[in-house]
Amino acid sequence: MMAAEAGASRNTLAAYRSDLTAAAADLGGLEGAQPDRLGRLGEQWADLAPSTVARRSAALRRFYGFLLDEGLRADDPSTVLPRPTLQRPLPKILDPHEVEAMFAAVEERAASGQPLALRNLALLELLYGSGLRATELVALPRRAVRAGQPFLMLRGKGDKERLVPVSSRAADAVANWVKTAPSESSWLFPSGKSHLSRVRLYQLVRSMAGLAGIPPERISPHVLRHAFATHLLANGADLRVLQSLLGHADIATTQIYTHVDSARLVEIVNARHPLADRDRRR
Repeated sequence: MMAAEAGASRNTLAAYRSDLTAAAADLGGLEGAQPDRLGRLGEQWADLAPSTVARRSAALRRFYGFLLDEGLRADDPSTVLPRPTLQRPLPKILDPHEVEAMFAAVEERAASGQPLALRNLALLELLYGSGLRATELVALPRRAVRAGQPFLMLRGKGDKERLVPVSSRAADAVANWVKTAPSESSWLFPSGKSHLSRVRLYQLVRSMAGLAGIPPERISPHVLRHAFATHLLANGADLRVLQSLLGHADIATTQIYTHVDSARLVEIVNARHPLADRDRRR
């Protein structure tokens, strides 16, 4: 159901499977679990992070909701599970000058023409230039970026398709990498018999940041995606356009970036609101 009807991503399916398997071990089975046993399970989670508790509770509520809808249970025992209140943390980002320093260091390496240095520049260009998720980036097919085609067609979370722009810089970086990439692979960023893993991408991004003197704890592929979004918004991008570029199903997810640069938003309102000139004329 989660795959076919809800269109959940592979990562979401893996998380649900992990949480339900762990709960089944603790409960001695899922289907017949009673509310009192689920309540005690919730108590066992007291020392876990609120985000972990929320995820585990959500997986079980979805499971028992499914059993109820399918007539496999007459009740829903998951109502006793905790519902922690979560505050969405502000995303970590890099300042524009830090991104520039990172590009300068990686471009200097790529100037050597070494294949892996060219690959790293292509990865960085697509991460920051197009705001791709790590999973989307590593799984790109070899011919995803084509000459004269300034966009990518991606299938992201929930199996939803979206168009993502590709800058001429990124297209050039990818073209230079493809010339030296293993020709027998169908992936743009191959590794062994498959493509680059998310873990390896994470390591490479940290290594590239290190070249620019950026502490490793401040960087990840997702931080570059956050930087892409925040810097676009700071330069006047429309929130709805940003939602489409990032592939967010709910604009509330995109709105988190408005809190990152609130001073810039105030400046825009003061400069562009129809009544702004009225105050200046007085």
